[in-house]
Amino acid sequence: MQMTEETETARKAWLGLLAKAPAADLAALWHGFGQVPAHKVLRAPEIGAVMVRGRAGAVGAAFNLGEMTVTRASIQLAGGVVGHGYVQGRCKDHALQAALVDALMQTDAAALVDRAVLTPLRDTVTRRKATRAAKAAATKVDFFTMVRGED
Repeated sequence: MQMTEETETARKAWLGLLAKAPAADLAALWHGFGQVPAHKVLRAPEIGAVMVRGRAGAVGAAFNLGEMTVTRASIQLAGGVVGHGYVQGRCKDHALQAALVDALMQTDAAALVDRAVLTPLRDTVTRRKATRAAKAAATKVDFFTMVRGED
């Protein structure tokens, strides 16, 4: 598959979704998908750490915020397509499943995988964001200034 700017953007989106998805959610959807393709492991899942950088107010100078544990894996499908999985935390199965989904999304099975795995993950993320926003809105306090009529 030739990587165009459009496919590269789409790949970044699904890799980000897989990286942030809870391991249990991805595992349930992957097992529900039930089609593990023939593949070989190029990089067995391994646990490491990455430095997380931040910016004050999203515009200031970058600073090292701290380290985050990540797990990565790489696989190659029988057809030669390579998939990578980088996920938060220490779950090796999560990284391997993310790599398999990444590889399959670069094949003719992309629509099927998107429908069976990625769309439900997107829906879950959307629901969780809405729930979090509703909880935050429920605690909102409106401050206002009253003008007193002192003459």
